[in-house]
Amino acid sequence: MLRKSIYKTPAQIRLMVEPGLATAASLVAARAALRVGSTTAAVDAAAEAAILALGGAPNFKLEPGYSHTVCASVNEDVVHGIPNHRVLEPGDIVSIDSGAVLGGWNGDAAFTVVLPDPTRPELVAERQRLSDVTEGSLWAGIARLASASHLNEVGDAVQGYIENRGSFGILTDYVGHGIGRSMHEAPPVFNYRVRQKGPEVKPGLVVAIEPMVVLGSIDTHIKDDDWTVATDDGLAAAHWEHSVAVHRDGIWVLTAEDGGASGLAPFGVTPTRPA
Repeated sequence: MLRKSIYKTPAQIRLMVEPGLATAASLVAARAALRVGSTTAAVDAAAEAAILALGGAPNFKLEPGYSHTVCASVNEDVVHGIPNHRVLEPGDIVSIDSGAVLGGWNGDAAFTVVLPDPTRPELVAERQRLSDVTEGSLWAGIARLASASHLNEVGDAVQGYIENRGSFGILTDYVGHGIGRSMHEAPPVFNYRVRQKGPEVKPGLVVAIEPMVVLGSIDTHIKDDDWTVATDDGLAAAHWEHSVAVHRDGIWVLTAEDGGASGLAPFGVTPTRPA
């Protein structure tokens, strides 16, 4: 039996631009709704409204047993947190993961925010540092994708960036993935170094790169809701993600409004929109 190709055609990549932008819009709306005193349920509603306004649908709701637009992970929760009516407090670190499907194609992206707390500046600074390093490692991985010959060079770039900035833990049980007609496709995208080279990086490769980084141990457990992944030691976590396409003229970050230009600029990489 022939194995399905992991590579998309130029026409298929062009079709992935709109769901990527719908995903980006949902995260813009989510960020605007994230504030002390709000709830992750309110953030979820804002993200869904943004996707629907652009003619898309929340692809997370297509996951069996999941009925929300975003995953909202607070403090020790790393990923897959379920939105609820818990009131967000000063100093909380919140990761929002969202995705849209439009025209049968998918987008997937995430960001992390630390809510202000003037009474605990050291806590806020520590958590902001965690988020900044995680975000930087994401862009380091995307930048490497622009010149890589094989996909697993991305994990080397992500890990190297993090190691050069302090002592943090990189989750190994959860990794990135291919994306296209389904939100989760082959190949896996590691956030750390592995011995295998992985598939060839060439036009048509579309992947979601998503480092998940913690302040302490990388040991995690799934909470009683059967979804939320939390750190065993109760220390904070951060999660950043983008869906990225490799095409004949370069790379394009599908889930960034500017295609990744601002995030890639410090790495000397200029993204090119798929023609």
